[in-house]
Amino acid sequence: MADTELIRRVEAALGARLQAVTSLPVGFGLAGMAGTLSDGRKVAVKAGTGQNQQDLTLEAFMLEALRRESNLPVPEVYFAAPDLLVMAFIENAGSVNTQKAEHHAAELIATLHMTPRPSFGYECDTRIGSLPQPNPPSDRWIPFFRDKRLLAMAQAARREGRLPGAYLSRIEALASRLEEHLLEPRFPSLLHGDLWTGNVLVRNDRIAGFVDPAIYYGHPEIELAFSTMFGTFGAAFFDAYEALTPLEPGFHEKRCGIYNLYPRLVHVRLFGSAYLGGIDGTLRELGF
Repeated sequence: MADTELIRRVEAALGARLQAVTSLPVGFGLAGMAGTLSDGRKVAVKAGTGQNQQDLTLEAFMLEALRRESNLPVPEVYFAAPDLLVMAFIENAGSVNTQKAEHHAAELIATLHMTPRPSFGYECDTRIGSLPQPNPPSDRWIPFFRDKRLLAMAQAARREGRLPGAYLSRIEALASRLEEHLLEPRFPSLLHGDLWTGNVLVRNDRIAGFVDPAIYYGHPEIELAFSTMFGTFGAAFFDAYEALTPLEPGFHEKRCGIYNLYPRLVHVRLFGSAYLGGIDGTLRELGF
């Protein structure tokens, strides 16, 4: 869809003229732009293209679920259709880079995680990036993580030719012994699900917003692990988080690496073999 066509569609959907339009990087083959409506609202827009026709109503659903079920700051959804999503633009100055911002993030994420939820999984399947994320309701975390996260993503990567067969065999061997390595949480927690640096927006040493969620009910440790993979948060975040809700011993030393096999597999499927090295290293450390 050309920019002019996209502008016309946004204007028709919201009943206001769109002005001062600029491009907005949104990834995954989607078109993105930001602009100011004639009624004063500043908006962020995502639109499907020939490269990617993922259903954007699912992203809208996940944002609205976070607004409904948590106190996380997320953009308000103004319009959603399968190939068009219009949200409030969140003014920001980039990602987390100060101790104060890390402390604020820890308060928000700890509060999110401390509220018990009904079961692992979710009421529907969701998505991480452009990839499907199955969420059948489950009573126990470790079997859910094994079957619906680790093995599901590894097997899909193998089917697509992205993951060598030997890697899948090693992951399956680890999966058969996960009970020896992971812990069940006290209760399921709502997770944002995709806490990499670009999805956490900061302004004036405060978290301005969380975007691009991949929600489900799970163990907080998988969320915290993901935040270490690209350096989203550092020691200041974890000190503040654990002051509110301490982690069981062994998270940083072992379980963090196991949980990060899942986002590494996501990246293997999306971006290719450059992420195989991290998977190999973790498996070797665990003896697989």
